[in-house]
Formats: sequence, C-alpha cells, structure tokens
Amino acid sequence: MPTVETVRGPVDTADLGATLMHEHVFVLSTEHVQNYGTGDWWDEDERVADAVDQLDQLKALGIDTIVDPTVWGLGRYIPRVQRVAEQTDINIIVATGLYTYDEIPHQYEHRGPGLLLDLPRDPMVDDFTGDIRDGIAGTGVKAAFLKCVIEAKGLTPGVERTVRAVAATHRETGAPITVHTSSHTGAGRLAVQVFGEEGVDLSKVVIGHAGDSNDLDYLSELADAGCLLGMDRFGLDIYNPTSSRVDTIAALAGRGYADRMVLAHDASCYIDYFPGADGQAAKQQIAPNWNYTHISKDVLPMLRERGVTEEQIRQMLVDTPRRYFE
Repeated sequence: MPTVETVRGPVDTADLGATLMHEHVFVLSTEHVQNYGTGDWWDEDERVADAVDQLDQLKALGIDTIVDPTVWGLGRYIPRVQRVAEQTDINIIVATGLYTYDEIPHQYEHRGPGLLLDLPRDPMVDDFTGDIRDGIAGTGVKAAFLKCVIEAKGLTPGVERTVRAVAATHRETGAPITVHTSSHTGAGRLAVQVFGEEGVDLSKVVIGHAGDSNDLDYLSELADAGCLLGMDRFGLDIYNPTSSRVDTIAALAGRGYADRMVLAHDASCYIDYFPGADGQAAKQQIAPNWNYTHISKDVLPMLRERGVTEEQIRQMLVDTPRRYFE
C-alpha cells in the first residue's frame, strides 16, 4: 500500500480520508514572535492548545487530513506543529520549499552554480531533498510535497530560480508540488510553462489559489494541461466571494473537471499578519468565514444545491488528494 509522510509518520494513502489540500497550522515569522510577541500577543502553550481545539472541531466535521504548505518565508517551525499533531487525530502533511514573491533569501543568494560560492548545483535542491528524504531540522518529520510561488510580479530572477529548484527536487524525489499563484495575472500559465520545460509531471502539480478566478477558459486550460486546480481560499471573499467560487466549481464539475479540483480555505489556527486581540478582531471582521469549518458547514451544502454530486465531492475531497500523493 502506498504511504505518505505526516507529522506523526507514514500513513497509508487509503487512510487519508477527506483532505483539505491547503491549510496552515500556523503562519508566523519567528523573528516577529521572538522580538514582539512574547508577553503581549503570543503564548506558546495557549496557541498550541487552541490549534488542537480547532483541528479537533474539524475532525468532528469529517475531515481527516490537512495539507500544510508552510515553508521558509511563512514561518515553518516543525517542533510547534509536532506538539499539535501529538494531541489531535487529524493527519498533518507538511512541505518543503520557499515562499517568496521576488528575491530569494540572502542565505542562498551567493551560493550556487556560477555564483560567488560556485557550487555544482543549487543548494536549495540539496536542502529540499534533505527535508523529504531525511526529515526537517533534526525532527524526523519528513516533508511530503514541495511549495513555491509565482505571484503578480511573475518570474523574477529569484522566483524563477526557486521554481526551477523545486522542479529539480521533484525530478529527484518524485515529491508533488503546490505552487501559489496570482490568478488575476494568469500566473498558473507561467507555472505550466516552467514546469513543462523542467520535465515535471503536471498531474502532480496543484495550481494554488486557482479558485480566486472565475475564468472558466483559464481554469480549463490549466486542467487540460494536466494540473490540479487549488480551489483553496474559501472564506477569503476579498479575493472572490464564496458564491462565485461555488458557481465556478459547479460549472467546472459540469464540464468534467471534478477530478482535477481540490478544496481548502488557506486558513490557519493563528496568523501573525493580524497579531493581538485587535488584529484578530480585524481579521474576523474582514473575513468572518475564513476558518477551517467553512467548507464543511457552508460550502458543501451550496455545492450540492448547485447540482454537484456526492461522487464529485468525494473526488475533490478524497480521491484526488490520495492520487496526488501516490
């Protein structure tokens, strides 16, 4: 039986169950927390306990697995996630890669082929491969997929180098890829272009935030290329209202693309973009449904009302995530 790595260790892919394919446990800047969070808006034990509670609520709604694409640039810190995973029954699958809209970190800037420190290959590939094969930062937790970004700025030199490093790691390890994209600029096309040049298996690529778009021709084009569509920002109505997202999924399902879509919220238990009580209150006011339960409680009933069948919902929540990791 094929297995996939989770924070608690390998799990049979058949046991992943209903899976939300793009959720974060925490989105935090380590430097922010260390310098400005202590004693004010961040209490480690309180936040871990709250995360366990939120994930337990999600499990009670029938979700068995979340896929967490938190990497360098979004504050990945696996020991904190391990504490959460030990106390909840939900499977948490974690990633390796790099989150940048433009430049790469200085720690990579001068190291690599033809750079100041001339190395035989990009050290990002070595680091990403190590996270997949050996585990992350001595924790023993292995990444099961790769994450990169193509935002509105497009293929800046730093972004392109990162995307190609992710592609090289995919070729070496077979790990699938999720790429954050800017839908309103059609950045998914750039992902298809570069990954095609790099020999990536496009059936193992999720075009993240595809659900921000209602352009059926654009979305069909990405699906026809072989990619999976990340309909993964439910609750972030500032990018696309829930009703429009549901209409788009129903239309794509009607065109035969139910097996090319995956669902999620891109939510988190805590995000320090909105620190403290005032920040969290503002987040709740701006996006009151941006939480783990919105799909289970609200979106699935809306999809059913639009004529999406139980088989199609199962494809999006169970079968396609399983296929992605097999």
